[in-house]
Amino acid sequence: MAGQVKSTPTFALTPSSERTPTAQNYITNFDFLNQYLPDTYEKEFERYGNRTISSFLRMVGAEMPTNSDLIKWAEQGRLHTKYTSVGYSNQALPRDQVVMQVNDVLDPTAAEQVIRVGQTIVVVQNDGSGSNKAVVSAVDNGAGGRGQFTADFYEAGGITTLGTGLNNADVTVFIYGSEFKKGTAGMQGSLESNDFIFDNKPIIIKDTYNVSGSDMAQIGWIEITTEDGGTGYLWYLKSEHETRLRFDDFLETAMIEAVPAEQNSGAAAILGSSGAAANPGAGSDGIFYSVQQRGNIWDGGNPTVLADFDNVISRLDKQGAIEENVLFVDRQFAFDIDDMLAAQNAYGAGGTSYGLFDNDEEMALNLGFSGFRRGYDFYKTDWKYLNDPTMRGGLPTGAGSGRVNGLLVPAGSTSVYDQILGKNAKRPFLHVRYRASETEDRRYKTWITGSAGGAMTSDVDNMQVNFLSERAVCTLGANNFFIFQE
Repeated sequence: MAGQVKSTPTFALTPSSERTPTAQNYITNFDFLNQYLPDTYEKEFERYGNRTISSFLRMVGAEMPTNSDLIKWAEQGRLHTKYTSVGYSNQALPRDQVVMQVNDVLDPTAAEQVIRVGQTIVVVQNDGSGSNKAVVSAVDNGAGGRGQFTADFYEAGGITTLGTGLNNADVTVFIYGSEFKKGTAGMQGSLESNDFIFDNKPIIIKDTYNVSGSDMAQIGWIEITTEDGGTGYLWYLKSEHETRLRFDDFLETAMIEAVPAEQNSGAAAILGSSGAAANPGAGSDGIFYSVQQRGNIWDGGNPTVLADFDNVISRLDKQGAIEENVLFVDRQFAFDIDDMLAAQNAYGAGGTSYGLFDNDEEMALNLGFSGFRRGYDFYKTDWKYLNDPTMRGGLPTGAGSGRVNGLLVPAGSTSVYDQILGKNAKRPFLHVRYRASETEDRRYKTWITGSAGGAMTSDVDNMQVNFLSERAVCTLGANNFFIFQE
């Protein structure tokens, strides 16, 4: 039978952070009549290795200042015009000339369609029954016209499929050019470009650590260690350092997980800073939220075969077609990609030749891949945040569970106008904006209050370490991102 990992004993999820030192951290048995001295390991054993999970934004993003409560940026719209919900009436067929009406819900208003007289269009039946090409002979954008235009077909028989009505979605139409008779006037009307405007707001993140002056002078028998290099026998140093490390992690995870507060929500009532009902002023657009709202979603498990990735690539073709992309994945997704790529090896079926190896007996077999190319370049890396059992790692699976298995991030940068610099600047697709001015920098503030540990700000016999940051993440070109979720 197949082996398995037993459910007991399991891994611990209990955090080590406490408000006060625990009894286990100090020697409390001072029975000097006991002549036997226990053999103790003084140095704390790091059984979980490096416990911090922040690294994602440092790898793919940048940080830059902002001095406003609101960050706005513009993103290009499409260059060409295509309507997918165009209807026409069910008059007698065939017809060389048909009045059509644009009903796309994404059109700003029904009377603002941009098809003009003289333009040539492709007309494709939405049921797949056929297609035609036509030239536009008349346009009615007036009141009551609701974005209507007249199409004169190049085919002698005209359109041969019966329409279902002007207000329906019979055909898809896109413009491919124009054609005019000799000696006629030029194109009537011009088009104005419209950008998509997005915004985000920074949130304030805080933490604190408090220790009494007496406990600062208390010597423990455990020699502590922390990920940032803290060592010694003063237990409060460990707690203070771990508070700092935890705060550093939250600076990243808050940018990943943040969501805006909806109207009439509890968070809007507690945290909202604006009286406007439509602008509760609480929350922010995190990376996951931005991609789920404006990007691409792979739902229902991981893409495990090449055909699945072909669907991902097909969607990327319809977006920005960024040449290089990085996949930040959890462990299972990484294995699925490795297995998918191994299956493409002609010698891999039932064997061990995953790559270009000699496969001699002294070689350690590499069963993993760091990337692959299929249409675009994809680089794969494990994302500790998705594997850590105290964060997103180990969450339940299944539809609606909220489990995220990976994130595809386009590599590179884009040019945007920076108001602080006063010029165009290169910005990564992902970057963090923190609040700062000439007199106040809120990127990462830390200060000590109390009367111990060098502080002399109050008569309270303690040391309080305060942490604060005010920041937001900007996800530019979210349409180029992919989130893989259950």
